[in-house]
Amino acid sequence: MQGVIKAFNPATGDGLVLCDTDLAEYELSPHALEGSIFRMLRQGQRVNFILDAAGCATQLRIGSERDMGTPGY
Repeated sequence: MQGVIKAFNPATGDGLVLCDTDLAEYELSPHALEGSIFRMLRQGQRVNFILDAAGCATQLRIGSERDMGTPGY
């Protein structure tokens, strides 16, 4: 899934991702950044993610332009 960071609190790791396809908001999993190049997120940052069993966004990563479906790539 693809979306943008709506909010992120670096002190607690809490945050929200807004999904591109249905504009649904997903809370970040407590382990969302484990194994990721991200150490911090900023509002509006584009990410790829999956949903865990609890319905939280996890395994955040940067996608290439091709992964993001950007027109022209």
